[in-house]
Amino acid sequence: MKGALGFIGVFLSFLSDATYGNTAMPMVHMPCGNKTHNCQDFCDICLMYNGAIMDCLSTLVEHLCLRNFKEAMASLNSSDWCIWGNVRSMYSNLSLCTEEISDCLLIPWPNPLVEQTFVDIHSTFFKDCPTEELSDPPPAIIFALVITPICLIPVMVSLVVLKTKNGDGSS
Repeated sequence: MKGALGFIGVFLSFLSDATYGNTAMPMVHMPCGNKTHNCQDFCDICLMYNGAIMDCLSTLVEHLCLRNFKEAMASLNSSDWCIWGNVRSMYSNLSLCTEEISDCLLIPWPNPLVEQTFVDIHSTFFKDCPTEELSDPPPAIIFALVITPICLIPVMVSLVVLKTKNGDGSS
């Protein structure tokens, strides 16, 4: 049984390498999505690249998406990087760019390469931005939230006792 499972694992890993590209294996046939007018250009570039599809994705993201993002961020003052209103459109454009290229190359999005790209972006541009930490609510709100059930318990017990003492049982 263990031998069969091992064979199936090796077979599946071979299939995944053939499907998504392995850094050691060049792409022979390039399936291409057609969601945007740029898809065929991206696929043609990857065919000429003659490498693994993930390497091609990395190159395209670096030269098309990251270059535009870095140029846009350079046009801002570094103190403005932490203001979401200033970077929202640039960040959104970066996300859309990585998604478009991945979709065209029929690579699931998000993928480890894109995730690492965004981690790198955050560690480069947003590491000094203050984060909003959660804090306790004011004491008056805590008091109201605690005292309300405490006061309701005796009232509810009294209602139950009164209803059962009457022997009415109908209401």
